[in-house]
Amino acid sequence: MLANAATLILFPALMSFAASSDLLTMTISNRVSLVLIAGFGVMAFVIGMSPAAVMMHVGAAALVLVVAFVFFAMGWIGGGDAKLAAATALWFGFDHLLPYLINASLFGGLLTFLLLQVRGIPLPRFLSGQPWAERLHRRDTGVPYGIALAAAALAVYPDTIWMKAIAG
Repeated sequence: MLANAATLILFPALMSFAASSDLLTMTISNRVSLVLIAGFGVMAFVIGMSPAAVMMHVGAAALVLVVAFVFFAMGWIGGGDAKLAAATALWFGFDHLLPYLINASLFGGLLTFLLLQVRGIPLPRFLSGQPWAERLHRRDTGVPYGIALAAAALAVYPDTIWMKAIAG
């Protein structure tokens, strides 16, 4: 019962927190990625994931971490985004990595397009004086890509082994 509640709450709550944090502060705390990693370890044990399967998930995370840090070094994404993508890949493994990355690309493209459109119009008066809104509206500010990463993760999560473990 407790494991089912953790499965339903832990990952989605952390993704939601990462998205809202990135929206409001343009940062994703390292703690989010660390809790995702620790949560994976606990949940993998709880559902009885084989050591080979755990290593495949770790491999997916390592691959994403390497690629994401190349993107970070090129200035294309933030460090928090890179760590969040890798921690999310740990939960998904290779089985759901491609759908996650495709969704993240699509959501990220849409987010970027919409943000560029919004930045082209004056900030609504009710948002003036809101530091997060003013920061997000500035043309020299990046895109809070953690929102797209979290949306993609939440779109893919229902199809993963974690939800299948609940269904039994």
